[in-house]
Amino acid sequence: MQLWGKIVLLLLLSGFGLCCMAQTKPVTLSGTAVYELSFQGRTYPVWVDVPKSYSSNKQDYPLLLVTDAPYAFPLIRSIRNRVGQQGRNIEDFILVGLAYPATDTPAASRSRDYTTSDVKERPPRAGENFDQPAYGNAPAFTRFIATQVLPLLQQHYRLDRQRQIYLGHSYGALLGTYMLLHQPQLFSHYVLSSPSYWFDQGKLLSEAPALLRALPAGAAARVWLYSGGFEQPGPTARHYKNTNLVGDMQRFEQMLRPVKGLQVKSAVLDGEDHLTVFPPMVTRVMLDILPGHGPYTSG
Repeated sequence: MQLWGKIVLLLLLSGFGLCCMAQTKPVTLSGTAVYELSFQGRTYPVWVDVPKSYSSNKQDYPLLLVTDAPYAFPLIRSIRNRVGQQGRNIEDFILVGLAYPATDTPAASRSRDYTTSDVKERPPRAGENFDQPAYGNAPAFTRFIATQVLPLLQQHYRLDRQRQIYLGHSYGALLGTYMLLHQPQLFSHYVLSSPSYWFDQGKLLSEAPALLRALPAGAAARVWLYSGGFEQPGPTARHYKNTNLVGDMQRFEQMLRPVKGLQVKSAVLDGEDHLTVFPPMVTRVMLDILPGHGPYTSG
């Protein structure tokens, strides 16, 4: 009888667990929306978050558009809402994240759409490991942003056209650099975090001087460059062994500084590597680009 009682109890507990699991709901982020855009036969989700203040006034809001939405979008949203203190420390802004098609892995999507040249078209070189299906779609992806993403946002939201901020990390910063060099008018600010200028043996970096000379008269943008102190060769496990993102970023900064119409700021964040630099960078850049109405409060 005791054995049978234990069996019944286990069945009841199992049923209770299944019942509770069936009643669970996914976590949702209030104030967010998802649009789906078709591009090159794929469906790209575009994530949008508006601040709480959006519904209570008629003002235009700055736009911050970020790549790699599954990672960057909830992080930036949380920093804006927590550090921003409802516009007091960081001005409220509309956050937009470019997510990956469901048919792709994140690595496949970002390797294809954020990189600036097709390394599969040439023979592989020593030390290279480009193992994703496709590369070099940045020119077409830039057109997608210009002709589909931005018009969609401008149609549905009150945007301050003078403050449209692009933010990308790693390959996302490589894409941002391509846009800056080819269509700088798309955004007023370009935040380029740990840009992968090593890609294709520095091809975009070597093309940059000629592209900067070819910029149309009156081209203007503000450029923020960031990298982590460990993103260069050094003795610790957090250092790169061969790649020098810090040096490449500083080289690009020197190319930008003489160009009329471009305002440039850069920083190397000590104690940060390629995986850890993004959160502190985001906090700093939002406080810098979008200061709140104040007075500042630290909580």
